[in-house]
Amino acid sequence: MAGTPGTGGAGPGGRLGPGQGTALLLGAVLGPGVLALPHLAAAAAGPASIVAWAALLALSAPVALTFAALGGRFPDGGGVAAFAARAFGARTAAVTGWWFYFAVPVGVPAGALIGAEYVSSALGLGAGGTLAVTCGLLAAAFAANHAGLRFSGGLQLLLAVLLVALLVAAVAAALPAVRPGNFTPFAPHGPEGVARAAGVLFFAFVGWEAASHLSAEFADPRRHLPRATVLTLAVVGVLYTGLAVSVIGVLGGRAAVSPVPLALLLEHGAGSLAGPVTAGAALLLSFGAINTYVAGGARLGAALARDGALPAWLAGGAGPARVGHGAGPARVGHDADPGRVPHRSLLLLAVLSGAVTAAVAGSGLGLDPLMRATSACLAAVTAVGVAAATRLLSGAWRRTAAVATVLTLALLAACGPYLLVPLVLAAGAAAAGRVRVRSSAAGRGPGWPGG
Repeated sequence: MAGTPGTGGAGPGGRLGPGQGTALLLGAVLGPGVLALPHLAAAAAGPASIVAWAALLALSAPVALTFAALGGRFPDGGGVAAFAARAFGARTAAVTGWWFYFAVPVGVPAGALIGAEYVSSALGLGAGGTLAVTCGLLAAAFAANHAGLRFSGGLQLLLAVLLVALLVAAVAAALPAVRPGNFTPFAPHGPEGVARAAGVLFFAFVGWEAASHLSAEFADPRRHLPRATVLTLAVVGVLYTGLAVSVIGVLGGRAAVSPVPLALLLEHGAGSLAGPVTAGAALLLSFGAINTYVAGGARLGAALARDGALPAWLAGGAGPARVGHGAGPARVGHDADPGRVPHRSLLLLAVLSGAVTAAVAGSGLGLDPLMRATSACLAAVTAVGVAAATRLLSGAWRRTAAVATVLTLALLAACGPYLLVPLVLAAGAAAAGRVRVRSSAAGRGPGWPGG
């Protein structure tokens, strides 16, 4: 799970150059989801999961460059929702907001479960211990947000550096142990397995829309933002390619059954220390991502309520933030009442996250469906963003956006039955819009009945 870090300490006057921008974009794209995704992809496609990694890296280039072009031409912290409103109108922007907001209570339990599985594996806690750590991470993140405590941009970047170091160490330790025999049979589950792997791997590639959120922070968005994006693409490409090859080449069949592939890779260099070291890192990374997404999701919910896309009471209940409020995380719309804590929106997210966690624990479904449902919603958000670019950009950038749109729609198709999640949410957003219109016609103001 990735989140857009804050921009504190970005330089004199808060203005970013290509180097600082690259660091921030890396923090947005890289997240703890990558600690578990090699296992899920291998389970879906076997060694052919490498094809899915490569396909998503290829998709990332036009998508990332499209968002960089949008941010360079329309610097705005509103991101995808702002572009959707500009290109398609307020209704599409509201649907986009619903996709992100209701992906949060599905994605944050997934992030907590990733950290919990690494801790449980290192300490031998079993299924009960995994659930306890998952709930503890969620409770800590929501409590911190209710208290107005948010990670600074510098701390978020430090966590991103930690993840990069962990990935580099794991790949470097494991590459000498790659065995060609582990790549056969290459596609045991056929093309369908590759498509299923791509559907879940999108979780590792969200965050390119962060370029549009950060655009106003660059000293020269038109020149510096594309440069930072290209540098980020290069780093992410090297890291993910090395990870995909080493997980399959070293672990073979174990990649499909172990939920902690990076710990297994690090054993080749760190021995018995690999488990505890990776578990500690996973715990920090998971909490950082959860905290970031909860903060951004809660503020998005308040903004949607303010604009009539959610019940008006969600926009209330804000108290002052006790620790500053730097730039928000990966969000789809503007913050409502910046610097204040939207307690009601946070409470709704906490209740929904608890319900999702209880449902997953009770059914034994595990991590895979959570990440696939979240990927489907975020892929839909990305599709709206690049489609908006085909109307807002011109020339070569419009053609790049058209390519990105086609590729993203193909990826959406790979989400299979999980497309029902964004479809249901879109229907909910449309119904909410009709309720708002009827409420306004009845003379009850722009909000929902009783709002």
